[in-house]
Formats: sequence, structure tokens, C-alpha cells
Amino acid sequence: QVQLVESGGGLVQPGGSLRLSCAASGSIFSIGSMAWYRQAPGNQRELVAGITTGGSTNYADSVKGRFTISRDNAKNTVYLQMNSLKPDDTAVYYCNALIANRRSPLAGQFDYWGQGTQVTVSS
Repeated sequence: QVQLVESGGGLVQPGGSLRLSCAASGSIFSIGSMAWYRQAPGNQRELVAGITTGGSTNYADSVKGRFTISRDNAKNTVYLQMNSLKPDDTAVYYCNALIANRRSPLAGQFDYWGQGTQVTVSS
């Protein structure tokens, strides 16, 4: 069994900061790319930021310059530092990772998702 567990969400005022964490655990053979997505009420889930095993990153235009994604491969953890938060950033944030299961490593890597953490930006 593989699990992704997010933490760090909450309520913050406009202009404030939050740091999300997502730790992968369980029967892990290898982890590939990791990413953060978000979904606001009535909207589709959208990619916020992604990071490869080598550390290359990509961001949605709406968060460039404000959000930073990073990872600690030794801890199987990905982070999202969110600065200068805006009300439009309000959403449930989901962690995503490509993971090969230790029980069947030759089967390749599969998509895993966390349960989501709520981020609310409001005064």
C-alpha cells in the first residue's frame, strides 16, 4: 500500500504565506515526478506546480513568482511554498506522485493522489 499525506493547509489573509507538505509512505520502490494540483468549487482540477526527480520545475502562469515547489528525495516528501496569497488561490490542494510499488517494481510507476488539504485566503 502506498499513501500520500498532505499537511499545512489552513486560513490565511491575502498577502500571507503557507507551506504545504506531502509525504509518501508505504511500499515504495521508486518515486518519479511529483506535483501539486488544486480544485476550487465549480472548477476543474488544475496543475499548480510540478517537479521532476532531477529537480526541474514547472508552474501554472497564475502562480509563477509566488509559489515554489521543492522535494526532499530522502524523505519522499514534496513541498509547496506559497507566498503573496490571493483569494483566487482558495482551493483544495492535492499532492500527486508517480510511484512504483515495491511489490511489483517492474510494473512501472502509477499515479497516486493525496486526500487534499484546504487552503482558504480571506480577510
